[in-house]
Amino acid sequence: MLRSRLLFRNSRSSLLRVSPNSLLASKKTVSPFLYRFNSTTAKVADISSSNYKTAYYGNPSNLSDLDTFARRHLGPSPENVEKMLAQVGAKDIDSFIGGVVPDNVLVKRKLNIEPLDGYSESGMLKRLKEIASKNKVLKSYIGKGYYGTILPGVIQRNLLENPAWYTSYTPYQPEVSQGRLESLLNYQTVVSDLTGLPVANSSLLDEGTAAAEAMIMAFTGARGKKSKFFVDKNTHEQTIGVLQGRAKTQGIELIITDLQSAEGIAQLKDNQGELCGALLSYPGTDGSIGSIMKLTEVADIIHKNKGLFAVASDLLALTLLHPPSAFGADIVLGSSQRFGVPMGFGGPHAAFFAVTQKLQRKMPGRLVGVSKDRLGNQALRLALQTREQHIKREKATSNICTAQALLANIVANYAVYHGIDGLRNISRKVFGSTSLLAGEILANSQHEILNKTWFDTLSVKLSGVTSDSFSEKAVSQFGINVFKVNESTVQLSLDETVTKEDLSALVEIFTGEKKEINTNDLPEFPEEWTRKDNILTNPVFNKYHSETAMLRYLYSLQQRDISLATSMIPLGSCTMKLNATTEMIPITWPEFANLHPFAPRDQAQGYLELINELEQDLAEITGFAKTTLMPNSGAQGEYTGLSVIRQYLEHKGETSRNIVLIPVSAHGTNPASAAMAGLKVVPVKCLSNGNLDLADLKLKVEKHAENLAAIMITYPSTYGLFEPTIRTAVELVHTAGGQVYMDGANMNAQVGLTSPGDLGADVCHLNLHKTFAIPHGGGGPGVGPICVAEHLKDFLPKHPVAETTNASTETAINPVSAAPFGSASVLPISYAYIKMLGGNNFPYASVMAILNANYMMYRLKDSYKIMFLGSKSESNEIQYCAHEFIIDLRPFKNVGIEAIDVAKRLQDYGFHAPTMSFPIPGTLMRRNQSR
Repeated sequence: MLRSRLLFRNSRSSLLRVSPNSLLASKKTVSPFLYRFNSTTAKVADISSSNYKTAYYGNPSNLSDLDTFARRHLGPSPENVEKMLAQVGAKDIDSFIGGVVPDNVLVKRKLNIEPLDGYSESGMLKRLKEIASKNKVLKSYIGKGYYGTILPGVIQRNLLENPAWYTSYTPYQPEVSQGRLESLLNYQTVVSDLTGLPVANSSLLDEGTAAAEAMIMAFTGARGKKSKFFVDKNTHEQTIGVLQGRAKTQGIELIITDLQSAEGIAQLKDNQGELCGALLSYPGTDGSIGSIMKLTEVADIIHKNKGLFAVASDLLALTLLHPPSAFGADIVLGSSQRFGVPMGFGGPHAAFFAVTQKLQRKMPGRLVGVSKDRLGNQALRLALQTREQHIKREKATSNICTAQALLANIVANYAVYHGIDGLRNISRKVFGSTSLLAGEILANSQHEILNKTWFDTLSVKLSGVTSDSFSEKAVSQFGINVFKVNESTVQLSLDETVTKEDLSALVEIFTGEKKEINTNDLPEFPEEWTRKDNILTNPVFNKYHSETAMLRYLYSLQQRDISLATSMIPLGSCTMKLNATTEMIPITWPEFANLHPFAPRDQAQGYLELINELEQDLAEITGFAKTTLMPNSGAQGEYTGLSVIRQYLEHKGETSRNIVLIPVSAHGTNPASAAMAGLKVVPVKCLSNGNLDLADLKLKVEKHAENLAAIMITYPSTYGLFEPTIRTAVELVHTAGGQVYMDGANMNAQVGLTSPGDLGADVCHLNLHKTFAIPHGGGGPGVGPICVAEHLKDFLPKHPVAETTNASTETAINPVSAAPFGSASVLPISYAYIKMLGGNNFPYASVMAILNANYMMYRLKDSYKIMFLGSKSESNEIQYCAHEFIIDLRPFKNVGIEAIDVAKRLQDYGFHAPTMSFPIPGTLMRRNQSR
């Protein structure tokens, strides 16, 4: 077996020490404003054992649906709950939770989530069909990075809809992940071959954030001494928006210009002493393709100044076009969505990112590498992890954790199934169709095509009609959406779904003539643009082209992995819920899968209704005023929340506040996200009993009071404890003028029992791929919404192209993702999970998670040392954990056994090992989720 580290996180939490003052000398009472809800008027949730029976069994005598969700998905039966309570020494659920959650933390606020008793599974599907029917899926030529695709059925059924693929965890443990690692290596090979660069990662979140990562690479590569970054104006608007937000937090001057014009070239030359890099799109957002000679000139100027040249590109176009490496690109990035992934109202989609050899240690994201096991056999594992946030923390190359592994696997297998010949046939079809349409427009209308070169996109200046009236006619008479550039120009992008009939309709729209288009002799791709190298030559891309062969290949890969379809995944610090089939079914419905994120809002009423309800429910659960679903991952949620705080403080004129306090036990994404948001990290100690050291916190707050922006706190803590001093910590920070950011990674222990808002926090992020049942997908997709208090809601992110559910105020921050609602097509999963539990039953998801963990802990405590069990917290002895606990295996070192040996032995028996050496080296952290 590979002797690799399993989920090793080099945390500074190993530096635990006892503070000389375990409590503050004088405790202050908590200010009333910290409570978001009036405890005297709020209704109290019923979490009793008797009510659990009702939630679990329902009421079959009143002709209600019998396929209730709680009975199938909450976990142990009421009878088993009684046995588990006896094991942990509790008489009922109420007394047990009272022993776990401190009195000043336990709120039990009744959640106003309709229907209160939840939908049945069949009822939920009916409701989702009703919502989906309100979306109008027209033929989309909007483009802008989102295109119609044809996902092969064999991949849809046997990968996207297969729990053996979508329920697995990030492949930190390579021994139980060889299938996915091979597929991700195939993805990296596709990206590397098509871009012409030698190293590619295994996906980023989307094209906009990938571009921002490239900019940060250029800026940090110049060690902050050169702060100007050029962006070609012929770049997608949403990408520029994300770049503007990231540039502001880092102090980068963004210069947007026409990089391929004489003026743009002159600007580059004039700023050589301050230039750290540039980004150019190939093809451009208007469809044009720059000349190799001109692009090489741009690259030479940048390289002469020792800057980095980044290129945003299109994988499908690159099957035919000269690769960006041919004109000197250092970084090539973009969205791989059009390799079979549905538009999904904006996502999730895997961004690709490739670099030169010398940049591989500066590259963000995970990298699959080829290694050998102890017997010398070839094996795969994640490589160069010392770049990443779980080790480098605030000094990491990026804060990225969850990426888009499931989507990258779809892309990889789309390429495997089609092979290079199939991919090039698709590209030639797209180019040929676009060229036919261009010819008809030029020959038979007065309209002008502004871009003289193209692959799939035409920018058309209209004659005798406005873009509004043209678009209205296209929608009402032909069922077609195009992109409105300005009052007189529209843009349309063709894709692999275009048929002969579609072309005829487009020609009629532009020329007014009904005619049959001759598609027997499509225009050839120009020879001078065509790449000449051999690509995708690896045998894997050349032998699985029948459905039977592809099916068997996918099955062979999944057999080499562990997922929730094979066994439990008891990862501490990372919730792994059952991803219920009812929740998963709607994501491939055409009404959800095939809608463009920039489609007119009257065509997306179903999505908007679902999104509004989900945002309100998440605000209700967290005790906050407003939610945004834009962030594509928990780490992006952290960055978004901290950016909102910075914008709020700046709006108040408190620009000097740039310090964020972070406990040493925090997840690595916390300090990495703080650094990304332009904040300085000051660590706060923890006590030997696992609690935050309030004396050290007080010292740090007093020392940095004038510059304190925020504190980031995970609750329950990463040690698996409900700290009783959380309200005191919150008040200390508020008194000094700082904001409180609560990391929602452990929200699965809070729902219906307490909440960030009830505890006085100002903002939190959630992991919908943890607490709210979206699958991990082997490393993504994720959704990381943030919820904020009333005073922060006007600072939530806006979008430059499409409306969001948040009012775009002058104070709003720039977009943090390319799409207005992030990974919208997986939102029905969390929506269904919440609605099938309902307000009355939802607290039991947290109750059962806590009970499961404590039951297991009590079964093991006589044989293993459990960290913090029996230690003092305040004046009480710690008897229970929250929803996870830490097994200390360091005593076994005396007989030559370490944590990694136990982890590998668990793998030998078919179990995914618990989290190893985080948050404390030499330990295993495990949790038993409600499922």
